[in-house]
Amino acid sequence: MRSSKALCLLLCALLALSLFAACGKAEKGETASTDAPASESAPAADPTETAKGTADAKDAKDKTGESAASTAAAESKEANEDKKETTDMEHTKVQFTMENGDTFTMELYPEYAPQTVENFVKLVKSGYYSGTKFHRIYPGFMAQGGEGADTPSIKGEFASNGFSQNTLSHTRGVVSMARANAKDSASSQFFICYDDATFLDGDYAAFGKVIDGMKTVDDFCRIARVSNGFDRVATSPVEDIVIAKAEIV
Repeated sequence: MRSSKALCLLLCALLALSLFAACGKAEKGETASTDAPASESAPAADPTETAKGTADAKDAKDKTGESAASTAAAESKEANEDKKETTDMEHTKVQFTMENGDTFTMELYPEYAPQTVENFVKLVKSGYYSGTKFHRIYPGFMAQGGEGADTPSIKGEFASNGFSQNTLSHTRGVVSMARANAKDSASSQFFICYDDATFLDGDYAAFGKVIDGMKTVDDFCRIARVSNGFDRVATSPVEDIVIAKAEIV
């Protein structure tokens, strides 16, 4: 009886030890599980929000691009309109009728020499050139005319005088202002190039071109000439080459 009681107590003791060990093992395992991948426990990004943010960013970029393109287009249109106004609307044409009835027409380019063109147009409208002569004919170089009563001098619109805007080259048919040694001494006299005279570029104010009737100007060379004591060749016509009238057309 005593042995049975002792055996019973022993079995109870062994059972208690077994339950204690199992409980301790479970607690240890739970602790290890919660400590493990902490980074993996962070919530994943909501794909809907991500897509919405991407769409918003794209939309904003598209709108920015559209705005920039619209601004660039507007600026380009404005620049083209300004250019058209300068090159088309302000390209005054002047027809010269010589005393013998021959004519030639020049086109004026204010984008290269605005003050020069303004002065020239004013003289034409006033009738200044009617009755003036081409007094210097230099074959292969130029024909010079417009000498008359004193007129106010104007600024020399060419590079060596600080006016870089004038890039019109002295080629055949181009019209330019004659002047004395002083760079701001041009007034009414002008010359028309017979051939390319690019060595004058940057030192004389080219401002237009003969666009019709260059043969009339070429025919000035048919008239005999004598020396004027200035040029290396005879350049003073023995017959007057008179401008009957100059008018805006």
